[in-house]
Amino acid sequence: MPTTIEEFDTVRITEFAVKFKDEEKAQPFGCVGTIEGESEIVAIIKRCEGVEKKRKPKVSKMTITISAHVRLAAQRRIFGISADGLKPGVYKYGADSIGDTFVLTAVGIDEFEDEEKLIAFSNCSANTGLTLSIENGAEEVAEIELEFTALVDDKRGIYYETYISELADEGKEEFITNWKTNFTPELVLAIPAETPEAPVETP
Repeated sequence: MPTTIEEFDTVRITEFAVKFKDEEKAQPFGCVGTIEGESEIVAIIKRCEGVEKKRKPKVSKMTITISAHVRLAAQRRIFGISADGLKPGVYKYGADSIGDTFVLTAVGIDEFEDEEKLIAFSNCSANTGLTLSIENGAEEVAEIELEFTALVDDKRGIYYETYISELADEGKEEFITNWKTNFTPELVLAIPAETPEAPVETP
């Protein structure tokens, strides 16, 4: 039976994956050290005689900052690093590089309560260009910092989450797999209850 989560402390976040529109399933993103998200709020304001009377804030987008060791395949798609027109094994990043939009998913873990939650940003794109950090003699390989913009999707969502223990048992494993490998906003929509057909009267 599903339970209600009243407290969740995300101690660790793992299983980052990225899915591009032309792919059937997500690919591993890489090893993430930190992730931060900040929402941008746009306020609709009504003034009367120069005095603010009403204000309605709305979320317009989120900025996601990640420090990670990113897999090459994902990095190339995110930043538009291309091999088009080049000799085999050569890739180019430059003025014509255009990154692809993507879905970013991950698993948050509360190690105090042995609970997990799934998260997804459904409409992401790179907000900054490719960065490099190399230090000779360093004792630790430096993570690169990436900044993404998470925009509103066609269902007016930006960020999604679900706690494993709160999911219904029926179809649970399939739902979790689909979230991790092929997340779409449609995946999480409620299924309307079927309207029972009216009995057919026989003459």
